[in-house]
Amino acid sequence: EAIFAGGNFWTMQKELSQVPGVLRIVTGFDGGVSKNPTYKKVLSGQTPDYRQAVRVIYNPEQVSYSQLVMQFWHLIDPK
Repeated sequence: EAIFAGGNFWTMQKELSQVPGVLRIVTGFDGGVSKNPTYKKVLSGQTPDYRQAVRVIYNPEQVSYSQLVMQFWHLIDPK
C-alpha cells in the first residue's frame, strides 16, 4: 500500500482508482496531531497540520509504486 497526500482526495481517489492494479482507495487526512479532524476544519485551515490523503491498496504485480507516484504527480498542483 501507499499513502499520497496533497491536493484534493476526491480527485486523487477518482483518478488513481482507474489505474489497473489499484484494488482499493481510502480517503482521509494525514500528518496531523489534532484529534478528530473534519473535512470542514481541514479545508478552512483550522487544522493546518493535516493534509488530504489517500491510502492506495494495489497489486505490485500489476502496477509499481513508481507508476503510482508518477500518476500522483500528474494530479496535484504543487503551488
